[in-house]
Amino acid sequence: MTSTAAPSPPLPGPLGRVAAWCYGGVIAARNRRFDRGRGVESVDRPVISVGNLSVGGTGKTPMVMHVVSTLRGAGFDPCVAMRGYGAPRGRGELSDEAQEYLRACANLPIIARPDRTAGLRELFKTSRGQSVDVVVLDDGFQHRRLARALDIVLVDATRSPFEDRLLPAGWLREPVASLSRADAVVITRADAPGAGTLAERVRGTAPRAVIATARHAWRGLRTANPEDSHLPTPWLAGKRVVVSCAIGNPEAFLDQATQRIGAEPVGSLVLKDHDPYAAGTVERLTRLAESAHADAILVTEKDWSKLGRVAAAAWPCPVVRPLLALEFIEGEAAISGRVLACAGLSRDAG
Repeated sequence: MTSTAAPSPPLPGPLGRVAAWCYGGVIAARNRRFDRGRGVESVDRPVISVGNLSVGGTGKTPMVMHVVSTLRGAGFDPCVAMRGYGAPRGRGELSDEAQEYLRACANLPIIARPDRTAGLRELFKTSRGQSVDVVVLDDGFQHRRLARALDIVLVDATRSPFEDRLLPAGWLREPVASLSRADAVVITRADAPGAGTLAERVRGTAPRAVIATARHAWRGLRTANPEDSHLPTPWLAGKRVVVSCAIGNPEAFLDQATQRIGAEPVGSLVLKDHDPYAAGTVERLTRLAESAHADAILVTEKDWSKLGRVAAAAWPCPVVRPLLALEFIEGEAAISGRVLACAGLSRDAG
């Protein structure tokens, strides 16, 4: 995997740098307030937060799934709390990430709303919520209103935060120095060049944190054409593929498909993160696959949350999506130990 440059920031140039300076002041004041405990609320279960510093995909969804799997394997009953960004308004539908969790983890309680603390308290009053003993907070590093026992922060090795700027001059939600409050840092896509140097810089900024490294692994493919079934990942090798995605880091997904798996790209449709895949967009993707005589359309599981509503017969070729998982290179035992020690607080309290 090659290192990929971050896309152009929302507001480049001098105006962006001035706006970033103002934004940084707001973030600093906010963090000082939370550091003093002002505005922080607690729930009566341990909270494990998975988050990052930047806008865009770093692997939070597969990391949350890994944490949930680790907890369930040890006999815990976790729930996931998330903001639910990108959910269709007024239609009562879950966000694409929430739907992805439900497809991967049966009977997983999910809170998807901006006020996650209120949502959790409502869940705990239900018969299902009473058995929940651990909360996994999706994208929670900046959501400091909810107290947590463990902060896991992800850093993408292909987009070093040390080479980025604060919003809107760059893509950082808060300064790299904020890593100092992390309990654990997982460097994702750590098979990229320069990951070792990045790990050393992270250690210097977050000296008390456990440091782990992981890669994004495709553990097979799922297809809905002609029916929901599984295929081995090498099935894509040499296939003429149209790639479509609406994710935070599309370059890494495209690179995985072409450089690592060996698919032959004959077209691509890269959309903004959380694009709803409206009917016109689906028609555009269909025409692209037809004109390119594609053997398959490759999308992410997140995209399938929107595209799954299209009847299988409507596609000109199979639509496949990889089964994505974080595969640890180093530090998995240390991360799992921290997760289970945190979850054990609920048993100690009981």
